[in-house]
Amino acid sequence: MNNDITQTITRIAEIIIDELKLEDVTPETFDPDLDLVNEVGVDSMDMATVALFLRDEYEIQIDEDDYPKLTTVRIIARYIDDKLTSND
Repeated sequence: MNNDITQTITRIAEIIIDELKLEDVTPETFDPDLDLVNEVGVDSMDMATVALFLRDEYEIQIDEDDYPKLTTVRIIARYIDDKLTSND
């Protein structure tokens, strides 16, 4: 499971970097504990875009009410893992 979370963290970082056009960062160097709003500058529209990609990528439902809780890549990875686990 730890490896799955690491892979999920890397994939989420890739999506965020690509969608938000972040420069000078790679999925491997992206700190999964950075606050996406306060430290990266992700706004509500950016989060909605990322959530759509994650929904399609992992085939899960992400409730809009959960967006404020999804503050770091690591938290998002755990959220996705929980959703995938509860669907089994």
